[in-house]
Amino acid sequence: MHVVASVAKGVNIASEMGGTVQSDLTLESHYARDALRQLYLLLVRGKVEGCSLERFESATGLKLMDSNGIKDDLPAITTFLNRLLALTIELQGILFTAFEGLLTVRIEGAIASGTYDVGLETLRAESFAVTDRQVIYTHPRTGAETSLLTITERRRNRPVTLDAALAELDDPRAKLLINERSGRAAVQIPTTSVMLDDGEIERRVRLIRPMEAHNVPIRMMGETRWVEADRSVFASAWVAEVAEVSEFADNTLHMVTGLLLPIWKRLPNDSTRVYRLQTDAGERIIGRKVSPAWAANATETGITSVTPEDAFAALLEGRTILDLAEGLQLRRVRVMGANRIELSGFTDTMRQRLSAYGLFHEIISWKLRMFVPVDAAGPAVLAKVLDRWPVERIGEREAA
Repeated sequence: MHVVASVAKGVNIASEMGGTVQSDLTLESHYARDALRQLYLLLVRGKVEGCSLERFESATGLKLMDSNGIKDDLPAITTFLNRLLALTIELQGILFTAFEGLLTVRIEGAIASGTYDVGLETLRAESFAVTDRQVIYTHPRTGAETSLLTITERRRNRPVTLDAALAELDDPRAKLLINERSGRAAVQIPTTSVMLDDGEIERRVRLIRPMEAHNVPIRMMGETRWVEADRSVFASAWVAEVAEVSEFADNTLHMVTGLLLPIWKRLPNDSTRVYRLQTDAGERIIGRKVSPAWAANATETGITSVTPEDAFAALLEGRTILDLAEGLQLRRVRVMGANRIELSGFTDTMRQRLSAYGLFHEIISWKLRMFVPVDAAGPAVLAKVLDRWPVERIGEREAA
């Protein structure tokens, strides 16, 4: 547990996701304020194990209730942390562990949705090349322009080696896994538990894969196809998957640059993060990243300009929803701890055609659901769907 005295003086919490430590998050951020308010609500409801509302108010001198119920003006986070210093080590541990768990959920959700706000961030990659540049706004008095840039980003893939994966077995709780359905390999290691908004403690494990890592609630592992495997079977699967990883991965970025203030309210409100990068040609760019959906609408060229490849990338990113003809809809969902592209709104008469296009289906909680593959075949499958049921509207989902 963090040393409370240090935290109260402004020490930041760092969140580690996917093996990469992200930028520190100050405890005075909106993530921390939201987590503290939820902690207060849990205390009022008696959901914090080991600390009742009466014990909290008596020990801290902070009142959370008035004659109308929970107070509108709850103690600020600086007040909460300062009062924590006067408590016993045991009570400090109870309260800060609960607070930290709620904060972790918010940070991980923001990172997973791509909305984790760290201010100005420098993007680094093997290559950045501007492939398209369009003016989307010109100031009527000064003539200053706002531009939408399409940038191809090339990153070097760095898969986890077999030796690094097997090194996780130094922890006796680690397990080597094989997915019965896909034949893919993963290493299961322990990770921190978190407190959910309803006060429930969610125990989790972390699955490390060659090119990704994510946390999965233990209660969900029984619903997946992951099973323990011996070392030789695991090693063969891991090496085969690493061999499939290409040396580089290309990605398309859309950035709004130039005069931003007049159109600031038109930009996506899920994150105000500003990025900077330098292209291969030496151009220095500072601006806001936007989704392919926003870019398509901003240029006023119509939704038909969205290619299957751009649509696939936008869906995988998670912030785009595509409404298709005849009531169909595509969006990213989280199923069994993995991201999938789900097609909803289909009828029984469409099922055979959709399966022929390459979609696969599963029965989950007694409901038939259909998904577009998220591997290399995905764009081609999606192209067939969009050719038969064209896009009618591109929407942006709210940030997680």
